[in-house]
Amino acid sequence: MGFFKKLFGMEKPANAEVNPAPAADATDPETGGEVAPERMGVNGEYDQSGLAKRVAIAFDEDASVTDVDTLWVAQTGSSVVLKGSVPSQDILDKMVELASGVSGASDVNIDQVTVG
Repeated sequence: MGFFKKLFGMEKPANAEVNPAPAADATDPETGGEVAPERMGVNGEYDQSGLAKRVAIAFDEDASVTDVDTLWVAQTGSSVVLKGSVPSQDILDKMVELASGVSGASDVNIDQVTVG
């Protein structure tokens, strides 16, 4: 099972992207303005959990981390929060690199990750 399905309980939406362009009609329902990068959904729409979903897609697209089923992804604003455990420091480093590459991610918090 991929990260997206494990974390959000649904199949990855069609045409989902890690760093999509904003949808033509995408607006923030709270402000009525432009959608902040961390709230951009997988198809360019507004999504409160958009950053976490796009990080999950980035993990699903990289074969070197897809077998890690003991790690969870959350977001606090523009910060990606990883929780759980990973088998090695190399895999954690790769996951941090992938998460950092998602637009809207200001930092990656790994305080709640154990290695080994």
